[in-house]
Amino acid sequence: MTSLRHRLGALVYDVPRFALTAHRGRWIGMRNRNEHIESNGRGIRCDWQFTSDLHIAKVYPAAGTRMMRIALDDWPIGRTDTPPNVSGAPDVSFVVGHRGTARLPHLLECLRSIAASEAAGIECVVIEQSPQSEIRAQLPSWVRYEHTPVAPDYPYNRAWTLNAGVQLARGSVVVLHDNDMLVPRRYAAELLARVADGARFVDLKRFTFYLPENETRRIFDGGALRPAPSTIVQNLRGASIAATREAYWEIGGFDEEFVGWGGEDNDFWDRAEAAGGVDDFGHLPFVHLFHAPQPEKLEGREAPAVKRYHEQLAEIPPVERIRRLREQRAKGR
Repeated sequence: MTSLRHRLGALVYDVPRFALTAHRGRWIGMRNRNEHIESNGRGIRCDWQFTSDLHIAKVYPAAGTRMMRIALDDWPIGRTDTPPNVSGAPDVSFVVGHRGTARLPHLLECLRSIAASEAAGIECVVIEQSPQSEIRAQLPSWVRYEHTPVAPDYPYNRAWTLNAGVQLARGSVVVLHDNDMLVPRRYAAELLARVADGARFVDLKRFTFYLPENETRRIFDGGALRPAPSTIVQNLRGASIAATREAYWEIGGFDEEFVGWGGEDNDFWDRAEAAGGVDDFGHLPFVHLFHAPQPEKLEGREAPAVKRYHEQLAEIPPVERIRRLREQRAKGR
C-alpha cells in the first residue's frame, strides 16, 4: 500500500511533469523530482551514476501503464519466429549468454523479439555456459549456438559468455544482450545510425519496463505484450549495450574475472568512456521479463563481484584496466 504522504507528494511534484511528458514523442523527458537529465535533441542522458525507479509509476500504477503504452506506440516491440532475411553477412550481431533451462522461456521470447528487427541485417549468437549442453535443440534454426562447458559448481560468468560470443560474431556492431530483454523493432537500425554518426559504444535505453510475473506468464503462454509494468527503471547500465567489434576488443572486451552476478557492466562502461566515442543518450523503451532475482543480487554491494568493482577496480584508472586486459588477451589468458 502506498502511503498518503507518498501519494500527495507525487500529486504535487510528479503529476504535473507527467502531464507534460505523457505524450508520444515526449515521454523520454519524464524523470523524478531532483533528478537532472540532459538532452541532445534525440535522446536523454541521466546525470546520476546508478539506476532509479520512476516514482510516479510506483505510486500511481496507471501512470506507468500509460507511459509504457505511449513508449511502445512510438517504438513497437515485435515478436516473430524467424527474421525476414538471414542470408548474407549481418550488420548487427546480438550476443546472448545463457545457462540452464529455468530461463529458457525468457530466452526464446528474447530471440523472437530480436527476430522482429527491421531495417538492419542481424544475427544472434547464443553462448550456453553449463556443464552439459541443454538448450541447443530448443533454439530456432537461425540462431548460432556455442556451448562453453564449465564445472557444475562454477558460478555463471557472463563476461566469459560475451567474449566468446563476440569472437564468433560476424556483424560490425555487436550487442551485448541479456536473455530476458525484449527490444524495439528498430533497435538494430538505430544502433547502426548512431555508429554512422561516429559512435563506437552505444546505450540507447531510456526506460526499461519490468513486467510482473503474471504478465510474463501470459507472454510465455502465447499472449500479447500488454502495457502493465510493475516497475519502470532509468539509467540501467548494461542488459543491452552495443559497440563496434573493433572498439570492443580495443578496450579489452569484458573482464572475465567478474565471476557471479554484478559489476562487469560498470567496469566495461568505465573503460568505454575512457576510450571515447560513447553515445548514451537513450530514447528507446525496453521490456524486462519477470524472473526471481539471482541470490547474489539480494546481497547488493556485498555480492563478491560487485565488491570487486567498488573496492578494487574503481580505484584503478580505466586506461590502466584497459592495458591490463589487452595484455592478458595477448597472452591468451
